[in-house]
Amino acid sequence: MDDTHAPKQTGGMFYRVGLFFKPVPLLGYLLGFMVCVVWEQLAGEGLTSLLGLPKMPVLFGLLTTFKVLAGVVNFLIKGDAFNWATLVQIPGAVAYLSAIYLIPLALVARAVVRPANALARYLQGLPLPVTAFVQLGLMYAALHIWAEMSDYRLIFLKLTLIAVLFTLSLNIINGYMGEFSCSHPGFMAIGAYMSSLFTVGLFSSDKVLGEAVFTFSTAYLSFPLALIFGGLMAAVGALIIAIPSFKTRGDYLAIISLAFLFIVKSFFENIQALGGSRGISGQPDWATLPVIFITMAFGVWTINNFVTSTMGKALNAVRDDETAAEAMTVDTRKTKMAAFMFGAFWAGVSGGLLAHVLRYVNPAMFSVQKLAEVLAMVYFGGLNSVYGSIVGAVSISLLGEALRPLEILKWIVIPLLLILVMIYRPTGLIAFKEFDVRQVFGPKEVD
Repeated sequence: MDDTHAPKQTGGMFYRVGLFFKPVPLLGYLLGFMVCVVWEQLAGEGLTSLLGLPKMPVLFGLLTTFKVLAGVVNFLIKGDAFNWATLVQIPGAVAYLSAIYLIPLALVARAVVRPANALARYLQGLPLPVTAFVQLGLMYAALHIWAEMSDYRLIFLKLTLIAVLFTLSLNIINGYMGEFSCSHPGFMAIGAYMSSLFTVGLFSSDKVLGEAVFTFSTAYLSFPLALIFGGLMAAVGALIIAIPSFKTRGDYLAIISLAFLFIVKSFFENIQALGGSRGISGQPDWATLPVIFITMAFGVWTINNFVTSTMGKALNAVRDDETAAEAMTVDTRKTKMAAFMFGAFWAGVSGGLLAHVLRYVNPAMFSVQKLAEVLAMVYFGGLNSVYGSIVGAVSISLLGEALRPLEILKWIVIPLLLILVMIYRPTGLIAFKEFDVRQVFGPKEVD
C-alpha cells in the first residue's frame, strides 16, 4: 500500500490547517493582525450592536463567554438569579471573534504569502538588527492599536509582557539548568521594592519614603537605571542562596529557595521603613507600553543569546549529567551560579516593571500563589525553550483572565488543564526547541 498520504490521513483537519499556513512567514501574520486591529477599530462597535452584545469584547470575546458561564454556574450551585437571555452572548462572542480576528487573519496572512516572503527575503539581506527592528516595530504598532481601544486591554497587555520576561527568567534555572527553584517571586519582590526605592525615594514624594530628593522634568530618563538597580539587587539575593545551596545536590535547592521566598516576604512585611505590610505606593507612571515592550524584547534577545552561548551549552551539560560535565572540564559551580544570578536579574527587572505598572507594591503580591502561577507558565509552555516560555506566559495569562469570572473555579480548571498537559506532554507544549532569530524573521518556502 502506498503510504505517501499517511501524514494527511493521520493528521486530519489539523494537518490540512498546518499545510495551509505553512508558507506564511512571521511578517504575514503581523500584517494580518494589523489588518484585524484596524478592522476592529472601524467596525467593532457596529458589529457589537448587530450581534446584540452589551459592549465591545475586550479579550477576544473570551471574557464575555465566561461571564455568562459564571452566571450559569452560580445559578446551578448557589441558586443565584440568572437572566437566560444572556446566553445569546456566547454565540455572539464567537461570531465577533471569527468576524474580527480569525477569518480576516487567515485570509490576509494567506493572501500576502508571496509579497510577505519577498519582503522578508529582502530584509534578511540587511543586518539582523534592521530586520528585527522592522518586524518588532510592526508587532508593536499592531499591539498598540489593539491596546488603545480599552484601558483594560492596556493593563492586560502590560502584565502579559512582564509575565513573558518573568517566565523566561525562571526557565533559565528550572529548564536549562535542570534545577527546581522556588525563589523567583522573592527575586521579583526585591526588584520591585528596590526599583521603587530608587524612583519614589529620589523623584516622588511619599508618606513612607518622604519628600522627593530631586525634581526635574526629565527624571523619567532614569527609569532604566532603576530597573537595573532592582535587577542587580535581585542578583545579589540569588548569590546569597547560591553559595550554600550549590554545595548540595538534589532537592535541596528547592527547599532553600522556598525558605528564601518566605524570608524575603517576611522581611518586607516587617520593615516599616519600606511600608511594612502596607507596601509602597506612588511610583511614577514610567512603565509605559513602549518601555515594557522594548525591555521585554531586549530581555528575550539577551536570554536567548545566553542559553545558546558556550555558557548555555555548558548549562545543558550540567543539567544532563553534572559528573560528566565536570569530567569535560566544565566549571559546574561557576556555571550554575552565573545562570542563577542571571535569571534572578531578569526576575528583578520584571518586578520593577510590575511595581511601576500597578504603581503600588506590597509583600502579599509575592506569595506562594505567584510562585504557582509562574511555575504553571514555565511547565505549561515547555522546558528549555524560549518559544515555550512565551507561549506558556501568554496562554496562562489569557486563560487566567478569561476564567476570572468563574472565581474559585478558575483554580480548578487551570490545574486540571496542567494535569492533562503533564500526562500527555510531560515537558510542556513546546519543549527543547531552540529559538533561531534569523529563522523567525526569515521567509518560508512557497510552493
